[in-house]
Amino acid sequence: MIRAGLIWNQHSHRNRGAGRAPLPEDVIDIVPEEPSHLMAGLRRLAADGVELVVIDGGDGTVREVLTRLPEAFEGRMPRLAVLPNGKTNALALDIETPLGTTLEEILVSAEARKPTKRRQCLEVVRAGETAPERRGFLFGVGAFVRATKLAQKNHGRGFFDDAAVSMTLMGGLARTVLGGSGDRWRKGEPASLSISGTPEERRWFMVMASTFKRFPLGFMPYGEPREGLKVLSVEAPPRRLLRALPKIIRGVETEWLAANGYHRDDTSSFQISFEGDFVLDGEPYRGGDMTVRQGPSLEFVIP
Repeated sequence: MIRAGLIWNQHSHRNRGAGRAPLPEDVIDIVPEEPSHLMAGLRRLAADGVELVVIDGGDGTVREVLTRLPEAFEGRMPRLAVLPNGKTNALALDIETPLGTTLEEILVSAEARKPTKRRQCLEVVRAGETAPERRGFLFGVGAFVRATKLAQKNHGRGFFDDAAVSMTLMGGLARTVLGGSGDRWRKGEPASLSISGTPEERRWFMVMASTFKRFPLGFMPYGEPREGLKVLSVEAPPRRLLRALPKIIRGVETEWLAANGYHRDDTSSFQISFEGDFVLDGEPYRGGDMTVRQGPSLEFVIP
């Protein structure tokens, strides 16, 4: 029998006000009242020899668990699973865990030793530090931050998952195309970005990095799906955006994109320095001097 623990975020979108069926007696149930309680819960799971940690929530809950997990488990990484009950569930889409997946389905898969999915997370490390400040899957600067704030407004209007992505894309595109030369979307974010070793100091419309292979609505911002840390950087102001956007969405590889300031890179790490905010898995944080690097490989149980 696999020893399993459940992290249940009662504040996640689909968990609010939702009653839960009784859990199997051998599953350890952790319900953090506040984010500060999460580490204690994870340490309890580690002390009880848990082999499978099931995260019931959205991408933000996954981010918070992954950030603390290696320390709580003293370097031992248990298998993971996701019950996608948040406003955004991009990780669940990437590893093909459908909305509505139940704990029972995950436990059956784990016991049967069905094939799992592996993904590497990414780590954000501040200058002068060695330990990551945070771990997640999707990092963004510039227009990505503004689009995230727009997405949060769309959540308030009742749009979630693919619908929220569509509304955010259309709203961001309209703001960028219709905005004048002084528009904050078009002006971009001043930053020093070093991917291949030589820092490029300029204004960037957007820098987006991820270890995902699959994205909502079939988008392929990094080209053909593949493993590892990938970066999309767009110089500001974005040139010929209406022509470039369909190519980026469809994953088209062409020298035309790079010639017009749209760059795709594969890397194990990159350095970025900026004064604005960045977003990691839907949450904004203050910027600064930092390294974004490829993190450990994680094993996910899927239904």
